[in-house]
Amino acid sequence: MINLNDLSIHYGSKLLFEGVNLLLTKGHRYAIVGANGTGKSTLLRLIAKEETPSLGEILISKGVSIGWVRQDHFRYEEETLVNVVIQGRKALWAAFQEKEALLAALWTDKSANRLAYLEETIAHEEGYAAESLAHVLLEGVGIPPSQHQQPLKTLSGGYKMRVLLAQALFEAPDILLLDEPTNHLDMMSIMWLEEYLIREFKGLLMLVSHDIKFLNQVATHILDIDYGEIREYPGNYQSFLSKKKAVMEQKQQEKKQAEEKIARLQEFVDRFKAKASKAAQAKSKMKMIDKIELPDIKNSSRLTPSLSFNCQRPSGKQVLVVENISKQFETRSVLKDVSFEVTRGEKIAIIGQNGIGKSTLLKIILNLITADKGDIRWGYETKVGYFAQDHHEQLKENISVFEWLSQQASAENAVTIRQTLARVLFKKEEVEKSILNISGGEATRLLLANIMLVQPNVLIMDEPTNHLDVESLAAFAHALHLYKGTLLLVSHDRYFVSRVATRILALTHQGIKDFKGSYQAYLKYYQQDYLSRTFVDNQSK
Repeated sequence: MINLNDLSIHYGSKLLFEGVNLLLTKGHRYAIVGANGTGKSTLLRLIAKEETPSLGEILISKGVSIGWVRQDHFRYEEETLVNVVIQGRKALWAAFQEKEALLAALWTDKSANRLAYLEETIAHEEGYAAESLAHVLLEGVGIPPSQHQQPLKTLSGGYKMRVLLAQALFEAPDILLLDEPTNHLDMMSIMWLEEYLIREFKGLLMLVSHDIKFLNQVATHILDIDYGEIREYPGNYQSFLSKKKAVMEQKQQEKKQAEEKIARLQEFVDRFKAKASKAAQAKSKMKMIDKIELPDIKNSSRLTPSLSFNCQRPSGKQVLVVENISKQFETRSVLKDVSFEVTRGEKIAIIGQNGIGKSTLLKIILNLITADKGDIRWGYETKVGYFAQDHHEQLKENISVFEWLSQQASAENAVTIRQTLARVLFKKEEVEKSILNISGGEATRLLLANIMLVQPNVLIMDEPTNHLDVESLAAFAHALHLYKGTLLLVSHDRYFVSRVATRILALTHQGIKDFKGSYQAYLKYYQQDYLSRTFVDNQSK
């Protein structure tokens, strides 16, 4: 269905990949993985014909439709959510519009014939089930039925992207391209999307995601961008990691054996090349050395930060008391009588649907927002480190990476600052970048560097994984797993929550579910309620 023929792309002197030859077929779900900046999203844009390759070509079977989530919600601001979704099928939407116009006009034989043709088109496009499917898709991405007939302009930016995702799914194209589809979804919506892609989508899927659980559930093949090439691995992400490690170990073993053989032959040559009786043999050995080819083991583009979080001193045993917290914004109540206590060493994941009040709760705890009712009491010797969901809250001055971290950790010397920046992958001249110009992943790593230097005994983190690649994500999860302090975490990343959390606080419209145990144990305990459509419907009321 898609044939990548000697494909190469570079920007100026920067090469992303070259000489790529792949045949991608219908029915497979390809996850594109690689370090930040290696060209994952670029590959999707090439397939969508939004970019042109530097060399080579992309051949796509004739008549094949390509669907992807377009960032053009401004086109639909006045349309109802249902109509935005249905517009994913252009021929169907055009038929609906023309039919409506014909029915409103004067009746003629010509219009009757045209109407019959339109009815055939609508039936062929499954138009009589269109509205029902649109409702299913909107509910699936976490938008309650009460909002489906409202105009798109009433939603926030993140929810508008959910509607456009539903539109792309409704289109049911032959090739579906998804770039970080889980970024605007809560856990329940991610689970629904997994099921939908596995059970309902029959075409060729290409996706980019940093959500490791999502990759493991959905992918049937991995396209790994590394070493300036793209290599295909059958299986999910976990299978890919094992296979890639085995390939690299095999190459290293082959190189080691070749080097050892060269060393033995060279030793013979050096020992006997001046001896007449052995000169011919020495010359033969030299020719053998020339014929030995060492495997070309290139440097991987993947880099893993070295993260570790320590406590300057321990806190008291009781870290935090949250008592009867309520908060309302105009007519919308987001928190009502929320109470819980936190003890030293707990790692608490706060989960729930988007808009339920997770970030608001963290900001109330930090005194960044005032609660309408209730009380917050911090325990003895608590020292808090905060990671905001929007890094622009902390990185808004036009100063360099080095200057910003030096200001935040003023007690540290320049050598320690540079060493810490190197641990989070800011090398050499990169430390002189303006913090206004760094990427989301770089901003996240810079904020984590500050936490490493400050050494708080309580960490409050709001969606800290949004911009991290999978290598950084794994290192981050491991560092928090080893952290001796207390953690309050808001995250929709199930891999991350599974690796880190020892307690789950699930915010629902019926109150808090406080579960002392891992996320896996929480799911096992609440599985029927948490995953069922009935539960989602109840939460939306």
